[in-house]
Amino acid sequence: MRIIPLASESLGVRSLATFVEASGLKILIDPGVALGPKRYGLPPAKVELETLQQMRKKLQGYARRADVVTISHYHYDHHTPFFEGLYESSSEAFAREIYAGKLLFIKHPRENINFSQRKRAWAFLKNVEPIAEKIEFADGRTFDLGGVRLEFSPAVPHGSEGSKLGFVVMVLIDEGSKRVIHASDIQLLNRKAVEWIVAKNPDLLITGGPPTYLGKRAEGSWETGIKNLNEIIRETNAEVILDHHIVRDKRYPEFFNELEKRPKTFAGFLKVEDKPLEAYRRELHKIERGEKAELPFSL
Repeated sequence: MRIIPLASESLGVRSLATFVEASGLKILIDPGVALGPKRYGLPPAKVELETLQQMRKKLQGYARRADVVTISHYHYDHHTPFFEGLYESSSEAFAREIYAGKLLFIKHPRENINFSQRKRAWAFLKNVEPIAEKIEFADGRTFDLGGVRLEFSPAVPHGSEGSKLGFVVMVLIDEGSKRVIHASDIQLLNRKAVEWIVAKNPDLLITGGPPTYLGKRAEGSWETGIKNLNEIIRETNAEVILDHHIVRDKRYPEFFNELEKRPKTFAGFLKVEDKPLEAYRRELHKIERGEKAELPFSL
């Protein structure tokens, strides 16, 4: 099995897009890239917009090779919509290239979904149904694709139980010799997700950490995330790739240090330098103005 992390916060954008090749089957997971329109009250810096374009180009390249596309939920950093979007680097042409002729496994568009995502799912399906090879609503279902098994979790909260952000589905890819779980936006904050992961006993877990960058709005999420991920590490001994929301917090290396087994970011897995651009947006804007500012990475 070949795992290729494509885009994430450690690579400079909001995403958890991943490409997996298993027994010849090419799977693209959560094909979206985006930028936060506001952070510290500031729009994206120029280097963020440039990086978004680079990540979009990479995503489209892997999309052309994919047989299967999976979508965990309908936030724009996890699927590419059919509209022109500056901070999503999206367009109808990009979306058609990703989804046309593909087998799609997607979060159910009407069940266990909040109002915002239901609207986005409706718009997505209206455009994708005429061009996809086949669409399956994946929640809680298992599919055998020529010896590669895709098992999807039931819908679990996007973050803590009772989250207003809706629900997501996780996916287990099992080719017999290796089991990988992509657990998008569970944020390591709800028991249903943790228990499902432990029960499936993956060799590798790809997941996003808690949104600690939100401060008081995410109070307690640091401690809960540490506790839950340590439980997963103890119970499964899985290798962990950890990225996404937690890397929007400058303190994420401290979070990694509190874990019983140190994870890798997407950048770390690819053996390149972490570049958490959003977390350093203030500094990036200063540099653009010709002022001095310290960064823990190169530009």
